[in-house]
Amino acid sequence: MKSVYILCALCLSTTLALAQDDTKALEGRWDIDMQFEGKTVPSWLEIKHSGHATLVGRFVFAFGSARPISEIVFKDGLINFSIPRQWEPEGGDMEFTASLLNDELVGSMQYVDGKIYGWKGRKAPTLVRNAEPEWGKPIDLFNGKNLSGWHVEGDNQWMVKEGILTNPESGVNLVSDEKFSDFKAHIEFRYPEGSNSGIYLRGRYEVQIADNKGLSPSDIYFSGVYGFLEPNENMAKSAGEWQTYDITLIGRRVTITANGKTVICDQTIPGITGGALDSKEGEPGPFLIQGDHGPVEFKKFVVTPAK
Repeated sequence: MKSVYILCALCLSTTLALAQDDTKALEGRWDIDMQFEGKTVPSWLEIKHSGHATLVGRFVFAFGSARPISEIVFKDGLINFSIPRQWEPEGGDMEFTASLLNDELVGSMQYVDGKIYGWKGRKAPTLVRNAEPEWGKPIDLFNGKNLSGWHVEGDNQWMVKEGILTNPESGVNLVSDEKFSDFKAHIEFRYPEGSNSGIYLRGRYEVQIADNKGLSPSDIYFSGVYGFLEPNENMAKSAGEWQTYDITLIGRRVTITANGKTVICDQTIPGITGGALDSKEGEPGPFLIQGDHGPVEFKKFVVTPAK
């Protein structure tokens, strides 16, 4: 009888080992292209182990912050998970299923309204840099005169008034014509009371701009990398005052100095944030200034690219 127990234990351990081997290819971070309402929508998925056998993760959709996944079920070659609504309209949970096919995750999402959309995911690049960059010459992305070097999609509400780039009301986002890989940026901005905006690095990682003075630091508040990285201190000034960000992005490593205080120091950005232009993390990307939330103004936007 003892030998039977030993054999059963060996079989069980072998089965667990096989299951763990099967999940190794799934674990990691995935850049996703979602076909949603006639458009390709960038999304992001993280899969990792919690303890011996449970898979958990995070998911970023077209808008909102990273959403926790309490459990990802892996059975018969398929993963399945669900997440509740975040900023979506009324409806049910979002249901996901996918399988690994030729190094891609191929799956579907049932949205809150019951409609089903297809998606594909590829492993996100690590973006490791083996040496610190040499810096080139600073570039004034905003010339203080007009919108030269920037573009919009749709009706434009952005304007330059008395040397200030201004977004007086909610409308479209503003995107730089030039794209960047690694860079340093110095940005001077202000906003009225209650306003909310943001700057997307490479068009993918949002650094939050919002009227949050006096609130506890949060990854969705002033100077946070939206939904991912929390500043160690909230350095927001009062609405109506000019403020500064000095941002360095090297690979995935970001340092953010807000109003003279380093609040995020050489931290890794895990993946794209909601509202990203695309999920092509291995490519250079533009700056995007969020214009579809609240008013915001800029008087300096200087970028120093790596050589």
